[in-house]
Amino acid sequence: MKFAAVCGSGLGSSFMVEMNINSVLSDLGVSGVEVAHYDLGSAAPELADVFFVERDLADSAQHLGEIVVLESIIDLDELKEKVAETCRQKGLL
Repeated sequence: MKFAAVCGSGLGSSFMVEMNINSVLSDLGVSGVEVAHYDLGSAAPELADVFFVERDLADSAQHLGEIVVLESIIDLDELKEKVAETCRQKGLL
């Protein structure tokens, strides 16, 4: 299973979200999930099973396949909730 964090340009915010996803997965006791980060221009559907994107990129990221929209990329509670829900849907929890 692969998760990816995607930001609009550059890689700073997506790298932060990637690190936070890894932290959440660890807290949840979920293993075997590879996490990466991309900017929107280099993200492609074959690079991950689920893409976590900030709200303002939701429309532009539809081509990626399964996306999880984050209202705030700095809200760790929201991220934990959405990562946990995604893990449940994928049978990882």
